Amino acid sequence: MTFRRDVRPPQPACPLPAPAGTSAAMLMRLAIFALILSGLANLGFAARDPSLWMIPALLAGWYAADMLSGMVHMLMDYHPARLGVGLDRLYFYPGSRESDEYQGMFRASMARLNPFERLVYDFKNHHPRPDALGRRTTLRQIGSTIVAGSLPVSLLLNAACLVWPLPGWAVAGVLNFLVGGTFAQYFHGTLHRADNPWIINAMRKVGLLMTPAAHQLHHDTLRRDFATNSGWSNAVLNPVFRLARRRGWLTDAGLEPQG
Repeated sequence: MTFRRDVRPPQPACPLPAPAGTSAAMLMRLAIFALILSGLANLGFAARDPSLWMIPALLAGWYAADMLSGMVHMLMDYHPARLGVGLDRLYFYPGSRESDEYQGMFRASMARLNPFERLVYDFKNHHPRPDALGRRTTLRQIGSTIVAGSLPVSLLLNAACLVWPLPGWAVAGVLNFLVGGTFAQYFHGTLHRADNPWIINAMRKVGLLMTPAAHQLHHDTLRRDFATNSGWSNAVLNPVFRLARRRGWLTDAGLEPQG
C-alpha cells in the first residue's frame, strides 16, 4: 500500500508592514503637494486684485519672514536640548561622524526626538561645525517647517480669502512671508556652503538675502545678528536679545547639549 502525500497549493505570504520611514516620506510628499496647491490658490486670490500696494506688502512680508528666522534662530540656539537621549555624546563625539558607531548613535537619539527637538539640536550642532548645515538636504531643512507652519498658515489664508474679500496686496504680503518662512532654514544652509544655485547669488546681490560674511558676525559671538534671510531685522532683534540675556530668559547653558 502506498501513501500519497497531501500537496497543498502555496499559501499567499502575509504582506509586510511598510517601514515607518516609507510612511513618513509619503506624508511629507503629500504635505509638499498640498502646500503647492494651496500656494497657487493664494497666488490666484492675490492676482484677482492687483495694485501698487503689493510692492510694499511684498517687502513687509519678506521683512517679517526675516524677523521670524531671527526669532526662531535665537530660540533654537539657547533653548536647552533634551536630556537623557545621548545628544551630548553626539555633539562631543571625538571620532569620525561617518563611522558606524556614530551613525548608530545618531539614529538611536534622533528616533527619540520630536521634530522641534531635532531642529533644536541641528541649530546647536552647526555652531562648532557650520558646514554640516550646508550639507543637509533641502527636504531635511524645510520639512518640519512645512508640516508645522507653512501648510497650516497657507490653508488658513485660503479659508480667509474664501470667507472675506481680502485685498490683493494683503494676500501677496502673507504669501511672500510664507515663502520666506518656508525656506528660512534652506537660506541659512546656503550661508554655509560655496556652491549655490544662481538665484541665491542673484538675491544676495540685490539685498534680498544676506551674505556669508554678514552671517559670520553671528558665529563670532553667538550674541548678535540671528536673522538668516536678509538680515534686515537684526537691528531690531539685537536689542531684544540683549534684554532677554539681562532678564535671564536666555542663558549660555542652553548653547550646548548637556548630559
